[in-house]
Amino acid sequence: MATLRQQLLDLIDKLSPQMEVAFRAAVQDIKSEVVLKEVVGFLERSDIEGAIRALHIDPAAFRPLTEALRTAYSTGGLLTSQNMPRLFDPMGNRVVFRWDVSNQGAEANIRELSSKLITNVAEGTIAAARETIVSGYAQGAGAAKIALDLVGRKSAVTGKREGGVLGLNGPQAELVERTRINLLSGEPALMTKYLALKTRDKRLDGAVKRAIAAGKSLDAATLDKVLMRLRDNNLRLRGATVARTETVAAVLSAKHEAFQQALSKSNRDASLVTRKWRSAGDGRVRHTHSVLNAQEVRGMDLPFQSPSGAMMRYPGDTSLGAGAGEIINCRCDVEYNFDFAEAYARSRGR
Repeated sequence: MATLRQQLLDLIDKLSPQMEVAFRAAVQDIKSEVVLKEVVGFLERSDIEGAIRALHIDPAAFRPLTEALRTAYSTGGLLTSQNMPRLFDPMGNRVVFRWDVSNQGAEANIRELSSKLITNVAEGTIAAARETIVSGYAQGAGAAKIALDLVGRKSAVTGKREGGVLGLNGPQAELVERTRINLLSGEPALMTKYLALKTRDKRLDGAVKRAIAAGKSLDAATLDKVLMRLRDNNLRLRGATVARTETVAAVLSAKHEAFQQALSKSNRDASLVTRKWRSAGDGRVRHTHSVLNAQEVRGMDLPFQSPSGAMMRYPGDTSLGAGAGEIINCRCDVEYNFDFAEAYARSRGR
């Protein structure tokens, strides 16, 4: 039978795509509700905040993400409970433990995870929109051009908007704008940077290379294609990253809560628990988590401390201030061990 760790990894692999679909559907819903002429009107009056309001980046649009997150949390806790070691109370009586997703602690965790997820996604999207508007003004772009860069152009095939910045975060929007500047520069050293981007559309490499060889700026029509594909590919990347990171956080938060519930049901003290950090053990593990590997702490609340200074009770935990650099696409786990044999001996006065 597969270990609990492998079962949880399989669960994360299964559920992450569902959250990714929810993310992209939310972004498409936002784009479909935008009235372009309203955005253009605000942009013509240089009203940046008005233009952003007209995009209706409503946190409610991202609510489907919370349903995917709740599913991951509930299923992760249930799977953990089904693999729980046999439990006994201090008197040696067997304890029957069942996962309770409606438990006060579990509900509080779900609310916190959901709130952070929606806030981060919505604020990141607004930051990307603001970056695009400010950069557009700086380059002398017209209001209609900026508006289309925000929401995308309608596809003649699907009728849906493609190539817009909505859904990206601030750094991704900055990347797109830096790429625009570089490809318009006519400077080979700057233009060549595009060819190193992992999210570029390689089918357009030939046109870029010809412009570099000629020492000329990329023509406007090709530049629009390049940037549209760059935005779309970064949107897919963000969707996958958000989905994987948040699914991991939900599943491992539920695992932590399940062990906490089991302790409470068994009337055991948290000092009887040891937790050990386990990395994925390959060359893709970030350095800080390689250092954390096999680090052991006692109790349920004492955090692991990364060499960066970040503190986490389990991988993906941001409740103690860990930043994106410690949690994005993390593949680590925590091993929980109950020292119930020692507790039982003490309860008998041995």
